Amino acid sequence: MSLLTGRTIGGMFLVTGSCVGAGMLALPILTGLAGFYPSFTFFIISWVFMTFTALLMIEVNSIFTQRTNIVSMASATLGPFGRFLSWSLYLFLFYTLLVAYIAAGGNIFSSFLSQLLHREIPQYWASIIFVSLFGIIIYLGTKPVDIWNRVLIAGLVLSYSGMIFLGFRKVDTTYFQYSNWKYVFAPLPVLVVSFGFHNMIPSLISYLQHDIRKAKITILGGSFLSLLIYIIWEVVILGVLPIDVIARSYQNGTEASQAISEILGTSWFTGYANAFAFFAIVTSFLAQGLCLTHFLADGFKLHPEKKHNLALCILTLAPPLFFGVLYPTVFFKALSFAGGICAVILFGIMPVLMVAISRYRKNIKASYQAFGGKIALVLALLFFLLIIFIEGIKLW
Repeated sequence: MSLLTGRTIGGMFLVTGSCVGAGMLALPILTGLAGFYPSFTFFIISWVFMTFTALLMIEVNSIFTQRTNIVSMASATLGPFGRFLSWSLYLFLFYTLLVAYIAAGGNIFSSFLSQLLHREIPQYWASIIFVSLFGIIIYLGTKPVDIWNRVLIAGLVLSYSGMIFLGFRKVDTTYFQYSNWKYVFAPLPVLVVSFGFHNMIPSLISYLQHDIRKAKITILGGSFLSLLIYIIWEVVILGVLPIDVIARSYQNGTEASQAISEILGTSWFTGYANAFAFFAIVTSFLAQGLCLTHFLADGFKLHPEKKHNLALCILTLAPPLFFGVLYPTVFFKALSFAGGICAVILFGIMPVLMVAISRYRKNIKASYQAFGGKIALVLALLFFLLIIFIEGIKLW
């Protein structure tokens, strides 16, 4: 039987949609100070380690015969402290991300509706419309999210292709010669978070009917597709923008699409960039919103079925909508900590610890075991501790 079924391909798109968010527009500016080749090197390193810990998540998940989530996995392997840590970090991280998506989506909807209706539409109304419209899809469950996500990914690919087509013609390969390795570690937490789809793994395994081989293909394919999208985007942006423009954009907080639009001087690119931002935000919103409902269902021991979906969706979307409307800037300031600390612990350190304890202390026999043995676990742990150290220096 073929491993590349409709669900497998749809799962790959869900992984890609979860990885490739609106933050992609800022990535070339954050990494550009180090130069193309240093950035390329650490993109590969980040992808390898994050894909490895995703496979570790599959291993832990394969211990359970029923649908589970990170709370139950952490509780079974790391005990009460692991349960508390997963609850607190997960909620803080993904509520914060949803606030960002809702605020950004509301901003896009406000601009679009204002132009369409020829009257000013407040952002808070636009945010409510955004959440109501796409929250219905989350309420309907995994399969509708998968179907709509495929449509939105098609829009993401088309708008991305338009930007790449316009940008490639202006690439100056001499810009790739610049490198400054002293800046290479600064964007490392952001690079790691760019491959942070691990919260989707329990939902994906359940969606794939606990077929571990299909889950591996889905995760490897989806994460590799994300890597290709990032690398091609880096080639275009870092091949068009001189280092002085990148440095100025970094200081001014200007996104890559805005910076490159000034260089290319074309409204077409701006249109593609706006479309890309919309599709990136919505695909990320659907993926993370769906996974948060499953996380809450697991935490409250509820089966995610229609009679519980409404309550789970309200718990998932109401808090970030409230803060996204009233206090978005407070949460944007927390995004660096949420990404650099919470995501690294949840998706980097915890999978390593869960597998190490289940394998070597509790001697639990999982139906699937990730490659690498103890050496791979130690290397991964050291890598993620390095990121915690880097982020700690920033906060200090």
